[in-house]
Amino acid sequence: MKFVDEAIIKVEAGNGGNGCVGFRREKYIPFGGPDGGDGGDAGSVYFQANDSLNTLVDFRYSRLYRAENGEKGMGKNCKGKNGKDLIIQVPVGTIVKDADTDEIIGDLTRDQQTLLVAKGGVHGIGNARFKSSINRAPRQFTPGKPGEKRKLQLELKVLADVGLLGLPNAGKSTFIRSVSAARPKVADYPFTTLYPNLGVVRVADYKSFVIADIPGLIEGAAEGAGLGIQFLKHLSRTRLLLHIVDIVGNGDPEDTSQIITDIRKIEAELSKYSDFLANKQRWLILNKIDLIPAEQQQTLIQAIVKQLNWQAPVFAISGLAHTGTQQACFAIMEYLEQTTATPDHLP
Repeated sequence: MKFVDEAIIKVEAGNGGNGCVGFRREKYIPFGGPDGGDGGDAGSVYFQANDSLNTLVDFRYSRLYRAENGEKGMGKNCKGKNGKDLIIQVPVGTIVKDADTDEIIGDLTRDQQTLLVAKGGVHGIGNARFKSSINRAPRQFTPGKPGEKRKLQLELKVLADVGLLGLPNAGKSTFIRSVSAARPKVADYPFTTLYPNLGVVRVADYKSFVIADIPGLIEGAAEGAGLGIQFLKHLSRTRLLLHIVDIVGNGDPEDTSQIITDIRKIEAELSKYSDFLANKQRWLILNKIDLIPAEQQQTLIQAIVKQLNWQAPVFAISGLAHTGTQQACFAIMEYLEQTTATPDHLP
């Protein structure tokens, strides 16, 4: 299925029904008074979050959404029928903006959460409502009010507890395949991942978390190079970032220069993109440890930590061989249980 995370659509609420001008006309009842009824209220347009959806692709093909108009009033004091509301289903994590003003109308972060985006017009009044002691046969009525019309920009930020980032071919997709049922494409060339993938990591009964994998970042990503920059926004809602690093570097276990350079590149791109994202809790995941001789592994890890002055947790794993992945997942679950999600995680 095609992943689409942005769309622009138009929504139109219905128009209120006009009031009616009518007079009572019955046999043997002379001088029948006014009996024109009010119109019906128009339908409004709502968005509703649905956790079974994960893309905005449907909005690429259907761009205009209209709610029903209210029906006009009728004689015999009959009120017009109200128009039906239009409820549009969107994925959880959808941000709704006014496309003309860039104002954020709402952020749908919970399943079944609803958001009013276009208010329907109010009904008009029939002539029966204008009757008075000095106006026995009024012919006044009011038309229904028009509904709101808006041009909206929809932006989807996937909701995940943990986000993966790193250079292309660092092993992000292999890691998410090894710890969850997600099956992103894995190959030996850059930018194998073309869109975000979500996986559920289950560590025990009733204990699980959602992990998100985005396309790899390259130097210059903040200026638009590569693919990952357009998907970095999906990491802004996560509570923890896992920085996946290819520990093989330039092939020399005693030379950490390439590894340090790769880590610094990602840190620089995060800072250029967003201070909020750059300051988010980030753990280091040194991948492909199985390619380093066992007697040199600990020395290499210590050298990397020392040169970076790294204070956060560090895990040496092999996503392909499933080495160390279970311990990392247990630690992640423990961290998520100890930290409560707050509005700070939702910029």
